[in-house]
Amino acid sequence: MGVPKFYRWISERYPCLSEVVKEHQIPEFDNLYLDMNGIIHQCSHPNDEDVHFRISEEKIFADIFHYLEVLFRIIKPRKVFFMAVDGVAPRAKMNQQRGRRFRSAKEAEEKIKKALEKGEVLPTEARFDSNCITPGTDFMARLQEQLKYFVHNKLSTDKAWQGVNVYLSGHETPGEGEHKIMEFIRSETTKPGHNPNTRHCLYGLDADLIMLGLTSHEPHFSLLREEVRFGGKKSQKRITAPEETTFHLLHLSLMREYIDYEFSELRNKISFEYNLERIIDDWVLMGFLVGNDFIPHLPHLHINHDALPLLYRTYISVLPSLGGYLNENGHLNLANFEKYLEKLSEFDREHFSEVFVDLKWFESKVGNKYLNEAAGLAAEEAGVKDMKKSKSADDSLCLAALDGVTDSHKEDGEDDDMFETEFRQYKRTYYMTKMGVEVVSDEFLANQAKCYVEGIQWILHYYYHGVQSWSWYYPYHYAPFLSDVRNISSLMLAFDLGKPFMPFQQLLGVLPSASKDLLPQCYQHLMTSPGSPIVEYYPQDFKTDLNGKQQEWEAVVLIPFIDEKCLLAAMEPYTPKLTPSEKARNRHTECAVYCFDKELDYVYNSPLPQLFPNIVHCRVRQTPIPMDAWRVSLDHVGHRVDRGPLYFCGFPTLQHIRHKFYKKKTGVMVFQQSSRGENMILEILASQELEQVEDVAALVLGKSLFVNWPHLMEARVVAVSDGETKFSLDEPSQVLYLGDTPPPTKVTRLTDKEQKEWVKEVQGLSEYKRKGIVINETDVVVYGQLLTGRKYVIGQSGKVHLEKQFAKQVLPFPFQTIVKDIKAFDSSLAHFKTLEELFPPGTVVFMVGNPYYGAMGDVQDSSDVISEGRVRVVFSVPCEPQLDALIQNQHKYSVKYSPGYVLASRLGVTSYLVSRFSGSIFIGRGSKKNPHGEQKANVGLNLKFNKKNEEVPGYTKRTEKEWLYSAAVEELLAEYLERFSELFDFVARNNHDDVFYEDDIWPREDENGAEKVQEIQGWLKNHPVSSSSRASCDLQILDTGIVEKIEEELEKTKAKKMNKKVRVTVKPHLLFRVCVCQCIYPDAEYHLFDRVVNVRESFSVPLGLRGTIIGIKGAEREAEVLYEVLFDEEFAGGLTVRCSPGRGYRLPPSALINLSHGSRKEHGSHKLTAIVKPQPSSHFTHKSQLGGLNHSPCSPFIPTQVMYTHSSLITRAPTTLLILQIGHKISSFTLLVLESSISEAVILDFSVLCLSAARINTPQTDVPVAVPLPPLAGQPPLLPSMATELGRVCMGLGMGPPEFAYLHNRQSLTVCQVKLSNGLLVHGPQCQSETEAKEKAALFALQRLNSLGSLPLPPPIFPGVQQMRPLAPHPSMFGQPPGLSCIAYVLLNPVLLIQLFFTFALDLMFYLHRLSSDAPTRLWTSSLGDAVSPSGPAVLWRNFPWSTGPCAISTQWIPQSVCPPTGENYLITLTKI
Repeated sequence: MGVPKFYRWISERYPCLSEVVKEHQIPEFDNLYLDMNGIIHQCSHPNDEDVHFRISEEKIFADIFHYLEVLFRIIKPRKVFFMAVDGVAPRAKMNQQRGRRFRSAKEAEEKIKKALEKGEVLPTEARFDSNCITPGTDFMARLQEQLKYFVHNKLSTDKAWQGVNVYLSGHETPGEGEHKIMEFIRSETTKPGHNPNTRHCLYGLDADLIMLGLTSHEPHFSLLREEVRFGGKKSQKRITAPEETTFHLLHLSLMREYIDYEFSELRNKISFEYNLERIIDDWVLMGFLVGNDFIPHLPHLHINHDALPLLYRTYISVLPSLGGYLNENGHLNLANFEKYLEKLSEFDREHFSEVFVDLKWFESKVGNKYLNEAAGLAAEEAGVKDMKKSKSADDSLCLAALDGVTDSHKEDGEDDDMFETEFRQYKRTYYMTKMGVEVVSDEFLANQAKCYVEGIQWILHYYYHGVQSWSWYYPYHYAPFLSDVRNISSLMLAFDLGKPFMPFQQLLGVLPSASKDLLPQCYQHLMTSPGSPIVEYYPQDFKTDLNGKQQEWEAVVLIPFIDEKCLLAAMEPYTPKLTPSEKARNRHTECAVYCFDKELDYVYNSPLPQLFPNIVHCRVRQTPIPMDAWRVSLDHVGHRVDRGPLYFCGFPTLQHIRHKFYKKKTGVMVFQQSSRGENMILEILASQELEQVEDVAALVLGKSLFVNWPHLMEARVVAVSDGETKFSLDEPSQVLYLGDTPPPTKVTRLTDKEQKEWVKEVQGLSEYKRKGIVINETDVVVYGQLLTGRKYVIGQSGKVHLEKQFAKQVLPFPFQTIVKDIKAFDSSLAHFKTLEELFPPGTVVFMVGNPYYGAMGDVQDSSDVISEGRVRVVFSVPCEPQLDALIQNQHKYSVKYSPGYVLASRLGVTSYLVSRFSGSIFIGRGSKKNPHGEQKANVGLNLKFNKKNEEVPGYTKRTEKEWLYSAAVEELLAEYLERFSELFDFVARNNHDDVFYEDDIWPREDENGAEKVQEIQGWLKNHPVSSSSRASCDLQILDTGIVEKIEEELEKTKAKKMNKKVRVTVKPHLLFRVCVCQCIYPDAEYHLFDRVVNVRESFSVPLGLRGTIIGIKGAEREAEVLYEVLFDEEFAGGLTVRCSPGRGYRLPPSALINLSHGSRKEHGSHKLTAIVKPQPSSHFTHKSQLGGLNHSPCSPFIPTQVMYTHSSLITRAPTTLLILQIGHKISSFTLLVLESSISEAVILDFSVLCLSAARINTPQTDVPVAVPLPPLAGQPPLLPSMATELGRVCMGLGMGPPEFAYLHNRQSLTVCQVKLSNGLLVHGPQCQSETEAKEKAALFALQRLNSLGSLPLPPPIFPGVQQMRPLAPHPSMFGQPPGLSCIAYVLLNPVLLIQLFFTFALDLMFYLHRLSSDAPTRLWTSSLGDAVSPSGPAVLWRNFPWSTGPCAISTQWIPQSVCPPTGENYLITLTKI
């Protein structure tokens, strides 16, 4: 438990201390230590509030194994993995364990009683008793065997574990888990060859781990724990999937620097050397004064009442007069400590003075009775029979004892006398009522002082040197007043080491009688039998005392301390009755270290063979470690070794940037709440030299530096701007420009709009405020791409090297916060230098080229081909499920949603009631006129959350304008209405109220409002809707019905058993090797229904397991995006994500290869995609009109007169090239017809959907120049908006209107989200305005609809479009050469290949094709850079009545070199059949 509320307090005081990290951001560690008991508790009883919860032992073991794997693969320790389970604790800790277990047993009993009183039916199986997580129980013995099996299995089968020494210190080894870890660390630091730069990570939930870590004085020490959410529901189950869990790394390197700042004013005040290591030691000591697991807190000294700042201020004021420190390497300097406490004791009087003021006011109202009444009450409670006699005697004795003198100081005045008198009586009452003493004597107070100081010294030894006495404990439930801890400088503090309890002795010492079944049978009666000599130590009922605290778990549990001698004497007669297995559990054993040894090979039998298989080839060597091997001497001194100027990535420091610090209340957000106390603010000082944007660009552009100070992250700078001018790299690659080589730079002047957006962008940089950092005015912004990983690159000479990979996303950073020119430690993970080393036989690889994209294979002997730069691989190519039909018909299985008014009309209620009851309905106690307290019950369905932008999939869905509801909500509301109609009636009549009251809803005497509310809550709790998970409204998901259909299709595919193996030789750049240091960051776009494969080893998801994306969870940073995947097989650790149990998981893009992306690329090769079957035309006059073309019914173009003929169009050129070049604005694009000799051209301008021609002269060049014609004056553009077009298309398809929603990021960029009624969800690109975002998102949605391929076409959408302008007369340009066989057309940006434009392009091609006789027609296409392109151009079945007969359409991918300006290209060929 550690120090209550300490973690939150220091996180608020020092905002930079904790860093929220994701898996890809965690630094490299050498050693990982786990305090195992927190994991065991969370995996066995995650939610004690649920009395219905049951779990099997097998499930507990499997969950523990899973969580251990999670933590190992997140941290990836390089040298040591230490798992420590709590063994038998020192007696000082056992008292706290005893109180905690008694309280948990009582709380569990009360919860069950309440549930039964409510009529709830509980499961027949026994509930898990968390008290069994105590050394010596049968459960812990089985867990120890399972952990041994787990270690042997992982070391034998998992390559990531095989270079690590694994320590397992189980429940049989005495000592608390975290202190066994610290013994190991202390032992390691004393070794001569210890590396001072060893990087430690300690996982645990106790706040006192901070103090333990600081006592090591190691510079690179971090604490890992899950995110803490204060103010939420109690005992919420923690998520066990690592990609979903938000972890906090608390960096002790920063903690050390913050402590230095906290006490920095002492540097100029003390006469002796300022030593930060000794300051840290004193800081640890002060932390003990607010209470911990071994001694109670001092009276009225609470963390949430600013106790720690008081301790620090006192220390700063006293230390200059002491001549030395308080804590000398774990030894108390009693003389200095006494002076510190003497100064601190002024707090006692200050606190009482506040009470005294209140008492004086009270006495003015009721008379001066406090002294006599308080004294009389105290005496009565103490059991004094003769009140008058004892009162006069005791008063004089007590006052003397408390004051230390017998004569009062009359010169201080009557008020001072009264204050002192009442202060002494106040403390006397405390001791008599809290500790139950009759006489507060000098001896009693001296003993109190001695016990308390002795406790402080014992704790210091425990933290710095290990256990110095197993039997010592603090013998009181309460601590003395500070003013009574006096005369301690001459105390002799010595401890007898003794021996730890045996496991069964501890069980009897800490367990309540409710958990007696955890004891051996022969001891159980000692807890319950009336004749037992120790039965008094196991009360059935007991009291608790908050003692100034606020939470029940902080209360003092008032149960008697066990007498050790009585306990052992009572157990002695029954010990011989133990069974052999019980005797085996009742012992202490040493821990062991396990390591991989490839020379060993033996069978390790599983303790649970029905769940975990035997290890057939176990290669683990086990070495026992004596229990006292890690003890250090009492004169051990912990010194921090200077680490030098080297920076270790991931271990933040406040160095590198000039700043000042001060404490101020600024309300920094910590744990989703504003901090209440002072924050340590870091203010960055302005640079002495005013940086010009030109100089900054020359300094950093194209280079690697560090951002996000003080949590430095490497980034590559791609642009620099001061709000007026922007310098950016003029190349798209990820090259770093080292040395003096200037990068290609593009300089642009920002427009007025861009300048305003730059200002907004600067104002939106709020991350630094959250860290308590003041960055002041920002003049220059640096734009960078964060480092995401490294990958192996094969050079021209065949050598292999690691190359840094940076994110595609560009983020802004204030220039004053960046750090450059620092020497960072690089672990040089490039173990492979040649192809032979990178791809030895047996290596697992994945194909990242076609064919067999994403297939997993094994490298074969490649010695005969590797010299040619090739690798031989055998790939396993499984049969893939056919999901096309399901994609096209997904709307049939999607949940149908309706507006609230539709549900209201069906239910016969108002839309208001639907809206209110689907959200929150609060009911208070009492009536509106006479409310009883602040407590309110929520009886709403809780299916929508406006502020958090969350919905409940399957029940509610949010659109841009309204909430939609499914049929399940309708059924639920109908049942609610039938059961509790009076509540609906009352809410309808009082629709202006936010809170409703029991007595107003149920006013009759025979109605009990409280019972009604409990009845409603019970019904809601038992309804399946209560267990439904909510999700962000921006989450793209497939409904459960669709997921079920995917699973059915997968089963059909498995039944075919058509997997095959292929043996190929591959270029190495097309292979992805699975290894720790290499990450894959594909450029693929991910969509719902995409097929993926897991490419990460040592992960919950088996390597090479394939799956289907059923959900996409967006994030501000691309590396933090998560994909919900339904995998083809169930696996251990799998989640239930709207799918069968154990088949779902959420993974980042770095864990996946997108198989569908590979299929889309492969489809670019020659492949027949559609057959066009035209109908013959009855009339066709091609010489004068376009009408005979009988173009697509979706074409927006009306035939009109043309001024040229077939012979005039094709006369001279051997080939005609048609380019449709589309700009960034959809409303402006041009069609350019060029002669091959580039001497003449025909321009066709479609910017206003009109066709024009002009004659131009162009220079001899290989690049065509598009010359658009301006639209006619006064004619408005006829091209409708894409949003309007999408609405009309949806209407034509029988779908509801599209729903648009907008997402804004901190760069003031906007993304539009389109939801269609068939369940399709599409996001557009980032845009500057909502209008532009809406247009582009609508365009993407149209494209996505078109890519489905089987949707029917809508009716004509432009019946009233006006005619095109006539073409200008044009002479004959091209001749018809002999053997002309084809006309080729190039269409750039196929993002516009939607029904509107694609069909028109085909119409025009077909028309020109007719004019060119029997020539096949070709169309080249190229994808738009920031758009979501379909898998090649979408081609529809169409009937084209043209005279040349049927035509087959095929596509082919064209290399970039063919059309360098356009990037990726496709060639569409129309071949006459």
